[in-house]
Amino acid sequence: MRPREARVRRMLVELKPTPRVRKRTVFFFKQPRLAKWPGVERIAQRYVLLYFCKCANVCEIISMDSLSFCNRVDMQQAAILLQAAVSIEDAAATPGPDGLRPAFPPQSRAGSCAAAHREQRRRRRDCRERGAVWPGQRALLKEHWVDGLTSGGIAVTEGPDSLRFSDPGRLNGEEENCFAAARKDEISEMEQPSVHLWVKHETFIVGVLQITPPSKFSMHYLRKMATYVRTKGGDGGYPRLTWPMWRHIACGKLQLAEYLAWLYFETFDGLLERSSEERLEWAEAVSHCRSEEEVDKLKSKLSVDTLQFLLFLYVQQLNKVSLRTSLIGEEWPSPRSRSPDLDGKSNSQNKNMDDHNHLAFVLNRLSELLELLLDPEQLTASNNTTHDSMISVEAVKAMNFLIEGSVGQNEVVYPVHELALWQPVLATSGYSRLSKMFCFRKLQSWLRSVLGPNPFGTAVCFRKGKKLAWAQQVEGTTKRAKIACNIYTAPKGHKVVVMTQVYKQTLAKSSDQLVGAHVKIHRCNDCYIYLLSPLRSVSIENCRNTTFVLGPVQTTIHIHSCDDVKVIAICHRLSVSSSSSCTFHCLTPTNPLIMSGNMSLTFAPYHTYYPMLEDHMARTGIATIPNYWNKPLCIGVDNNEMPVYQLLSPKEFHPFVIPFEIEGDTMEIPGGLPPQYEKAVRQREQKIQNWQKTIKEAGLSKEQRKLFQNLVEQEFCEWLDQTGHRQQLDSLIPAPASSKQTTC
Repeated sequence: MRPREARVRRMLVELKPTPRVRKRTVFFFKQPRLAKWPGVERIAQRYVLLYFCKCANVCEIISMDSLSFCNRVDMQQAAILLQAAVSIEDAAATPGPDGLRPAFPPQSRAGSCAAAHREQRRRRRDCRERGAVWPGQRALLKEHWVDGLTSGGIAVTEGPDSLRFSDPGRLNGEEENCFAAARKDEISEMEQPSVHLWVKHETFIVGVLQITPPSKFSMHYLRKMATYVRTKGGDGGYPRLTWPMWRHIACGKLQLAEYLAWLYFETFDGLLERSSEERLEWAEAVSHCRSEEEVDKLKSKLSVDTLQFLLFLYVQQLNKVSLRTSLIGEEWPSPRSRSPDLDGKSNSQNKNMDDHNHLAFVLNRLSELLELLLDPEQLTASNNTTHDSMISVEAVKAMNFLIEGSVGQNEVVYPVHELALWQPVLATSGYSRLSKMFCFRKLQSWLRSVLGPNPFGTAVCFRKGKKLAWAQQVEGTTKRAKIACNIYTAPKGHKVVVMTQVYKQTLAKSSDQLVGAHVKIHRCNDCYIYLLSPLRSVSIENCRNTTFVLGPVQTTIHIHSCDDVKVIAICHRLSVSSSSSCTFHCLTPTNPLIMSGNMSLTFAPYHTYYPMLEDHMARTGIATIPNYWNKPLCIGVDNNEMPVYQLLSPKEFHPFVIPFEIEGDTMEIPGGLPPQYEKAVRQREQKIQNWQKTIKEAGLSKEQRKLFQNLVEQEFCEWLDQTGHRQQLDSLIPAPASSKQTTC
């Protein structure tokens, strides 16, 4: 028996199955004397891989010295292939007729470093003369050579900087054809623009509640939840998580109150892409429920993606207060902290609006985010990843909730899983076509290398967006109004409008360009701002003595650190934090959220309309019922000490008139007014009619009527000055034609 055959037989005796991977049989190749030189195990693996992947499609590489088979295979076939691999490698010790050197030349014990460098330079020169690939390029070429030649029975092996064939005599002209095709594909692939990823802005500004998250939203408990829902897959746990299962986990295992469990579930559900028709159908179904039991039965039909919901719960840690950073001054747990500058340079407590903080959060916790998506079998007993951990395509699809991107300067936005599966980045993203999975470590490394600032975020919009002259510059003040937007360049779902330091004026816009935009209003004082278009989300920060009249908002309106502001809006969710003496006239199908740091808040029914209002409501999927404007939910840590809100008294209620002419069909307040407020309005109207009747029956002469009219106008002007409403009337006067104004 020849020594080489003896080595192969001894190696085959060492093949032992182990149950390390469930539902698979893993074979370890223990070959201390298998090869003459290092690296030959990869060659042996490659030949086994070529056979079982090309013919049976049942094999994948687990590590440097192991292969994983999806089912039990004939060991005799594996033995034959391994023996052939070693024979081919031994025969390759001498140069073949193709002129290429061996892929792994025998190492000479007496060889010096200088000789090794000379040999390396010589091999590279030979490859350059023959047009062979350089290091880094063979990954692109290997697939084309293998696909083109293995079908003809010609095996291919790879070296550090060259490719070699087992039977060069059979190549004829096929080598040149395959090489030319490979070079063409390589050049086209290398010319492809690079991939750019960023953190989704909306996930944080809409999805993250601005409260300290429950302590059991930590990684430890979320890992347990991930394992538990997989074991309950058939009972509404995985891959879709139902409301009853989440309620069981949240209330029974995480010790959350049921209202808080529903709050998180409902918030995540509001982030999902659903048509306006679907949302209106849900609202209609809720309105038909006559009891809480019927509502619970309807909720039981809801389900969300389990893996994305786990990520949603994890990112709530964005607002987790760090005692360490508090002590060193980077963060202080005060609800009345300053809001960030729009260029993102301020380290603010309101982290939801800071694009830089979103990116830092994901980068710092990327490993845990990916671990949360791993199948429990890919983790060790101590919940740590291994060098061989693999993550499924379905798990990477769940990352679409957090990350998206584009290719080069292309404005088309793609979900992260599509970019990870893009042909030119398969090698770096770690995707295996054999296992149909991603290598955990490679995927993590690739994500870190391509994640960057959001090109459609608030900070970038403020610095590089188009400046709009919507607001007038008030003389005698150092405040300069700035309004910027990216609505002319951003794709759908990424429009952002930022306005800051608008001072003592009325600003009114209704435009198709505002439809679906995220609006941030910052540091506006003594203003009346009308944005009468369907919006995606609105954030109002650090504003004083200002009235906001908004079109229907599809997701959330958040008011932070404001004083004496009035918000008139229809929205899916209203939340307030760190504000005082504010009034909210709202129509909302969810409970308004009162967070920490609030004082003297007033809630009242929605009390105005404009002609296009009902059309805009239909586009955003918001119905008139249910309407929970009068049932706010206090979830702040300081809301138990004293009442922080009240409902507006009907005696103080007055309808609001929008002073602009717009074409449309809406002629009344959608849904009407609550009975007690409707009664108060009618009583006031009756008083006005009685007053007019009294004047008419008084029998005043012409001179007396004129004198009486002057007295009434004088009193009215004094009232305007005392209440500050004169400014509102004066600002409604159109600006002179010479003033420069641009619109959307």
